[in-house]
Amino acid sequence: MFFLLLIHEASKYYYMIGLIERILQWLRGGSLKLLILAGIILLVWGTLSPIGTLVWWLSQGSEILGFKKNDPKQLPPSSNSNPGRKAINCYVIFLTGVGDFSTDELTEGEESFLKGLKRDRPQCVIVEDVFPYSAANESLGGERLLAPLWSFANQAEGWLGIANVLIKIRNLWRFAISADDRYGPVYNRGIASAIIERMNAAYPIPRNSNQPLKLILIGTSGGGQVALGATEYLDEWLNAEITVVSVGGVFNGINGFDSAQSVYHLWGRRDWVDNIGSIVFPSRWPLTFASPFNQALQEGRFEAVMTGSHEHDGSEGYFGEKVARANKIRYVDLTLQKVNQLPIWSAQKPNDVTSSE
Repeated sequence: MFFLLLIHEASKYYYMIGLIERILQWLRGGSLKLLILAGIILLVWGTLSPIGTLVWWLSQGSEILGFKKNDPKQLPPSSNSNPGRKAINCYVIFLTGVGDFSTDELTEGEESFLKGLKRDRPQCVIVEDVFPYSAANESLGGERLLAPLWSFANQAEGWLGIANVLIKIRNLWRFAISADDRYGPVYNRGIASAIIERMNAAYPIPRNSNQPLKLILIGTSGGGQVALGATEYLDEWLNAEITVVSVGGVFNGINGFDSAQSVYHLWGRRDWVDNIGSIVFPSRWPLTFASPFNQALQEGRFEAVMTGSHEHDGSEGYFGEKVARANKIRYVDLTLQKVNQLPIWSAQKPNDVTSSE
């Protein structure tokens, strides 16, 4: 019976892979077909994505998300406790972009950026294993029903590589949920809970310190919105001074701006994607002067910093490994340089940051 079940499951897997390949062969005929299919997929996932978030919330219970009237700053038990270690009071959380499959498969440029950050900021704990497109902090490979689809899209090569657009569409809907005022509070609480759990696993969070933690959230692409969405709950649950660094991020003008001490948006001259947020979200428009974003802008708690000639992604993106002609260093190293120049590592004032190339 076991072998029959195994054969049955394998046949379903190969049938799904074969179906995907036939669809991609059909798409190979023209970009219009791809756009049509992408539109259909967007509509379907746009309908189902909130359901998955609500089901996760119901399965987790209310206590982990801070709905009960107990101490909201109660921390999970540490899996890395060592009283002999030197206390560290700085955490950096990296939230990846919509094109990534999981935190275990970061691009070489992202890994290079994080290695450089660890080297330059030894006083900080770098947390890189929070997947911003799952309230349960589960990679796409952990979704039992659609895992074969995501794995195929992630590993496809050659002309089949266009299947990677499926991962981006799927993650874009999670970004949209984070920005949504109906489902966002549930989703963003889940991400905030995952952040605290992974912080504590990486290095035990100080329990009884009168000095606030220095908490720096670095979100790229859609990770910028998720970082801001989680900020409100991190501020509620932790004694922390929170800074959000958006690296080419797309975000609304509501979440996080009332809770973060400062928000920096890094943008490249050739990146048109980061402008989408200022167009599609009315809370980012200058006319909505009372929005949290515009209030932060007027009070000097938000600053846009031009990084150079970066594109949004690819070899000349923020984590690209190609050498920038004007600077004679890799694009990813230029991004790291700009992050290191931000006045978030010392007592500098926000306007001390260099905004030119």
